[in-house]
Amino acid sequence: MRTHKLRARSAAFCAAFAATAALTLTACGSSTDDKPVASVSASATSGSALPLSPAQPKPNLVLTDTHGHSYDLAKETAGRPVLLYFGYTHCPDVCPLIMSDIGNAKRKLPKDEQDKLQVVFITTDPDRDTPQRLAGWLPGQGQGFIGLTGSFDAIQAGAKSVGITIEKPVKQKDGSYTVTHSAEVLAFSPKDDKAHYAYTDSADSATYQRDIPKLIKGEDL
Repeated sequence: MRTHKLRARSAAFCAAFAATAALTLTACGSSTDDKPVASVSASATSGSALPLSPAQPKPNLVLTDTHGHSYDLAKETAGRPVLLYFGYTHCPDVCPLIMSDIGNAKRKLPKDEQDKLQVVFITTDPDRDTPQRLAGWLPGQGQGFIGLTGSFDAIQAGAKSVGITIEKPVKQKDGSYTVTHSAEVLAFSPKDDKAHYAYTDSADSATYQRDIPKLIKGEDL
């Protein structure tokens, strides 16, 4: 049996948001760095793309892809529309649901739009999510997805730089795992390679299908 925790789930996210004018993306604690943490616009609604302020540059991460090759995230995705998610393959519910919703939306787009969009999945459980594991799991969620793994410390630092909280997986005495991570999908514009929007797990396939063409053009969502 495996257990996990997901921070910033949509219900808590929206409830906390209703009580405040702005909310940090992680919804759990505050940043201790000088770099401002992204906050969410008060005009956002559940299931919609949530505007981030300030927009977040891509994490400075060099990880390993499903072919075992080095992958420089910022360099490889420069000038491309990107949906970025931090999760793990053994997740029993939210992670595969989010990824399959994106995959279903992508599959319904015209071929040229499918080719432009880059969907990147970075594991929060690198000890178990090897390149081989990612290569076997990702095609079941959507075609053409990029899977990345590496050292936990590097992944955690990269996630923190864009306001995503992840904690080192803990193996329990009964053999189960607790994996704690935020559940937002970050949408990076091809115009400036920054995330101007995020989605909670309340977004569905229809939401992504509606928004991806705008994201590809660098338009407001």
